[in-house]
Amino acid sequence: MHHVAVVTFKAGDKGGADPRLMTAQGSRGMLEPIPTDFGRQAGYTLNCTPLCRRASAMSQGAWPLLSVKPTRALVDEAFKVLVENLPPGAPVTLRSLHQSEDRDYWEAYGHYISTSTGVVSVTDDLSLGGTYQGREAMGLLWSMQPVPGSRTGLRLRKMNVRSPMLVSISVYGGHVSEDFSQRPPLATVLTERWYMAPGVRRLDIKDRGVRGTLFIPSGPGPFPGMLDMWGGGGGLLEYRSALLASHGYASLALEYFLPGELASADLELAYFEKAFEIVTHHPAIIPSRVGILGLSLGTIVAMYLASESTVKPTCCVCISGGHFFPRGKTLSAVHQMVYGDIEKLHMDDKHNLIWRDIMTISSDLSWKLDVRRINCPVMLVNGLDDQNTPTVEFAEDIFQMMRSVGKDHLLTRLEYPDTGHLIEPPYSPHFRATNFIWDSKKGKVSILWGGQTKPHSDAQEDSWKKILAFLQYHLYSRQSPRARM
Repeated sequence: MHHVAVVTFKAGDKGGADPRLMTAQGSRGMLEPIPTDFGRQAGYTLNCTPLCRRASAMSQGAWPLLSVKPTRALVDEAFKVLVENLPPGAPVTLRSLHQSEDRDYWEAYGHYISTSTGVVSVTDDLSLGGTYQGREAMGLLWSMQPVPGSRTGLRLRKMNVRSPMLVSISVYGGHVSEDFSQRPPLATVLTERWYMAPGVRRLDIKDRGVRGTLFIPSGPGPFPGMLDMWGGGGGLLEYRSALLASHGYASLALEYFLPGELASADLELAYFEKAFEIVTHHPAIIPSRVGILGLSLGTIVAMYLASESTVKPTCCVCISGGHFFPRGKTLSAVHQMVYGDIEKLHMDDKHNLIWRDIMTISSDLSWKLDVRRINCPVMLVNGLDDQNTPTVEFAEDIFQMMRSVGKDHLLTRLEYPDTGHLIEPPYSPHFRATNFIWDSKKGKVSILWGGQTKPHSDAQEDSWKKILAFLQYHLYSRQSPRARM
């Protein structure tokens, strides 16, 4: 049985439950219990029962019952939200609320009408309005956006994967679109969304100058390995590697420069070759079963390792990137060449920078990686509305180059309409434009990534399933008797 936190609000309390105040000790002891006086000091009363309920003002004597199953799950797992014991034909609003590690609040909500039996099922019923519409089982997550009055240009990312994302799900009487803090909810359930499954191990890596974090799945192993590389924003991002480990892959989240320092970083490609060797030589990893996953700038590195390096990846997944790389240059030099061409930069009507026109396709091999030398399966995942990089055009050139030497069978292309640059794991909110630290000395700029919320979210869900299937086939299923999950 799943146990959830129940928050009961007194008159005059904030209607939006603060997820920080609702952390409860789970059945596996994965969370620390709240001090007994913590909630009382904040004006909340916290209890823990299998089902959350609160007296309803909608109908005398009625007790709406709100359940979310499972209440604890990986971030890529779907949940079911159900409200029972409502009056027939009652208008209600389901709302999610999350406070990020940066202390910003994110919300999503949908408007529903209860059935003749007094039930609302988010999985089965239509949302008539809100941040999402239609039959959307996970709309309360993927349509999240900063609450009104928040800072602009925000992006929601989990930095501490050893704790869950806490998301409260609440039901309100009527169709509510604003001033949630002025309305006490009829019932609230706390849910936990994890990147790290139980038993996944997290190891800091500092070896031969390489920095990162290795996540090792639960179980005896050995496991297939992954080298996981993010884009030009810099810093150490662990959440995708933690999720890959939760699916059976020992994954190294690689840090290769600090935020805003790419232009000045002394990044030789040998750094990435050493990182790949660290993965292959780890005792928990099958050395002949190591793949690479890259996004944006990480895709350029993945393409280099697969085509022009001495390392031999088993397969590669490249998200929102390409093969633009002038020969003989370092990554920082490429950064200066590309983003120093200010004349090609332009803005949209909201003053977001559009970068996609800076990089162009060239027939000159000295300006791109020779992908004809790739000898492993490659999956390209791109959005047709990418406003940061001409990824679809790059993908077509990659296909033509590989076909010219009879290697197009190694290429799998996924292309999604109305999808932008930042293709994340499923149910992550969509970010059409966000703040970006271009240069630590020049501060932040606002970058247009592209995409429309609903199709972009659909693309994230579909592409993740296909990425996992691709990795399963090439790293587990193909004559790999030693690979054990």
